[in-house]
Amino acid sequence: MNAPATFADALPQTVFDAPARAKFARHYPEQPHILRHGLTSHPLLEIEALAQLAEQLPLTSVEYNRGDLPIGVDGKPGSNGLTIAETIRKVAEAESWAVLKNIEQVPAYEALLMGLLEEIRPEIEAATGAMLNPQGFIFISSPGAVTPYHFDPEHNILLQIRGSKVMTQFPAGDTRFVSDVFHETYHSGGPRELKWDDAMLPHGTEFPIGPGEALFVPVMAPHFVKNGPSPSVSLSITWRSEWSYRESEARTLNGILRARGFTPKAPGRFPHQNYAKAYAYRILRRLGLTGS
Repeated sequence: MNAPATFADALPQTVFDAPARAKFARHYPEQPHILRHGLTSHPLLEIEALAQLAEQLPLTSVEYNRGDLPIGVDGKPGSNGLTIAETIRKVAEAESWAVLKNIEQVPAYEALLMGLLEEIRPEIEAATGAMLNPQGFIFISSPGAVTPYHFDPEHNILLQIRGSKVMTQFPAGDTRFVSDVFHETYHSGGPRELKWDDAMLPHGTEFPIGPGEALFVPVMAPHFVKNGPSPSVSLSITWRSEWSYRESEARTLNGILRARGFTPKAPGRFPHQNYAKAYAYRILRRLGLTGS
């Protein structure tokens, strides 16, 4: 799907205005917050365009399942019995949740993603250095669908395009919500779905968002999402930083150390840089001694 001029023209001149960028700069990279955005419609984000995108992407870049789920699930949720394109086209009644991953594989969507990130690149790089590995994800959800409790390794801004949802976030790096052992397992290739306990709910912060609102999600901040009463389309623009990679590598090294009987100290959150463990892991990996 190549981007005709009409797709480029569909973007407002500025999606994140000066007040939004200033607010983002004050809170990035560790504080969740809601921003205003100007991307409330776009031809590439219409339901039929998304169904066609889903059919273009490799199977590894689409995930979809039933949306009538609890907050916590044990492993991957079950299938909804439809194809990905059917799920998207019937999202109003399919009782499902779908995500299209790495949309930058398609040139038109890569241009959309990079256009958005370029607007906030100065604020990103002033805080965490070079913006690395930009990726885009699109979520299409039925009314009332639940995205179960999980976390993600990227810096993330979730732009709500259509419908509404409530994301409940928990503090990143707090072992009350995710243990150090689970972090280590995840960074060594394990699942991102987290163990849920209803006792944690009072400690979460709810962020309701609708069209024209975006939510910043810090790296590895646990969260779950409940969709509102109408179908939802959300665009997630993400990136990594050397800081986030070093924390990930320190976690992986800790897993190796723990497997050998040690009790390693957890890596520090931003602005701690975790240089020693990260570079030790990189050396072990280069020597083929990590077991992965």
